[in-house]
Parts: sequence; structure tokens; C-alpha cells
Amino acid sequence: MDFNALYEMAKAVAHPRRLSAYAEAGGVGAAILTRAGHVYTGVCVDTSASMGFCAEHAAAAAMLTQGESEITKLIAVRENGTILPPCGRCREFLTQLHADNKEAEVKVEPDTVVKLKDLLPYDWKDR
Repeated sequence: MDFNALYEMAKAVAHPRRLSAYAEAGGVGAAILTRAGHVYTGVCVDTSASMGFCAEHAAAAAMLTQGESEITKLIAVRENGTILPPCGRCREFLTQLHADNKEAEVKVEPDTVVKLKDLLPYDWKDR
């Protein structure tokens, strides 16, 4: 599966909506392609008191729920179509789920794909 298809899947779930006076969701959508060829999507959840989580975390949770942990491709997209690189917390989280996730391809800009390990150049796990 190419990044164009993953982009469309991530964008399709990115629909910001207010959940309550304290929470909103869907400002960012993410899509993860696994080694087994399955795609998992997720949206961010933003809450008061910083208890939310990123779209990449939600997609990874869906993946883990189905018994998978090895990522081959990842993309995160705002509702307007802007591609976002994963934040530092997501980078670290995803590399801890499977040793080979460091090799996952991440689309960080429209014409730029990098490996997850390149977004963590001084990874403590390699020491």
C-alpha cells in the first residue's frame, strides 16, 4: 500500500468535534500500516488537564488490540490535509512497541518520507 492511500484513510477520520465542555477529538487522524498488511486508524483526543492522546497513539492502540505491533508505514494528517510528523512522545512510544518499528517509514511532508529511527537520532535504546 502506498502513502497516497494511507493519507486518504488518515484524512477520512480527521473531523474535529467537541465531545464535552472539557474534551474534543478528531483534529488529527493517523493511519498505520502493519507488516501483516492491515491498516489501523485513530484520532487525537484533546482534554482539559492534558489527559488526551495523539492520533498515532489511538491508531497504535487499535493495532495492539488486534494482536499486531510491527509498523511498516505511518502518516498523520490534519483535517485540512496538512501532513504532520509524529511528536516526540509518539516517536518514542512507537519504537518501544516492536524493535523493528525503528525501520518504519513515516511521511513527514508531502514529498518527504523518513524512517522512524531518523526522527530519534540519539535513541537511548541503542546505547
